[in-house]
Amino acid sequence: MSSRCFLWLCLAGLGAALTASGKSEGELTPSQSAAEEAYLAAKARYQTNVNDDGLAQKFASACFDRADLTSKDALRASTAREGIQVCRRWLQRSPNQAAAHYYLGMNLAQMARTKSLGALSIVKEMEKEWLAAVALEPHCDYAGADRNLGLLYRDTPGFPLSIGSRIKAEQHLQHAVELNPEYPENHLNLIETDFKYKPAAVAAEYKKLREILPAARKQFSGPAWQSAWEDWDPRLQKIQSAQPPAP
Repeated sequence: MSSRCFLWLCLAGLGAALTASGKSEGELTPSQSAAEEAYLAAKARYQTNVNDDGLAQKFASACFDRADLTSKDALRASTAREGIQVCRRWLQRSPNQAAAHYYLGMNLAQMARTKSLGALSIVKEMEKEWLAAVALEPHCDYAGADRNLGLLYRDTPGFPLSIGSRIKAEQHLQHAVELNPEYPENHLNLIETDFKYKPAAVAAEYKKLREILPAARKQFSGPAWQSAWEDWDPRLQKIQSAQPPAP
């Protein structure tokens, strides 16, 4: 399973825009190539039985990864649309599947990356799907729904423009750490949020992160996790560099 590195939401004024990947239009990176291969394989398997929940989950996940890593908005939108359609069909036959709600929210988030003002209407649907996933199975994808809700509440504007809430953000990010402390992304998100709102809490949270890292590097290893560590390691270095020198 690949990492769920939730896209950073950056909404300003009345508009909403998600950060671009910043990748050039050249040849595919190793991570992009791996995502493309996984997407094609998952799609082929899914088409053999579109009513199989396991195949639907793998294809919806592969759609997210492909959309997340591409630098082309047109490809991101078309791939996210596929993932959304798969999840909606999945939910029609299995409405209580947490993963179906979770991956629907994930692919909606990728669709939001291709919008400006239109992203605001998608945000509410993302929130709805991730809240459903939390209620049904909070450990899904290493507390992915709590993780995403925390970032959603942190990075969107508050009332009346949108659903942003510092209190809700902190609650969900903390809950993600409590549910799945072995997953580095959960700690990183909480620490980065603490830098902004609760700097006194950073040192203790960073200590927890350092303690789980050796095991995490073994557990989340191999090609499927390459893009995750490409995201996590620079963030780790930035947090480490911000720590006061040891006495």
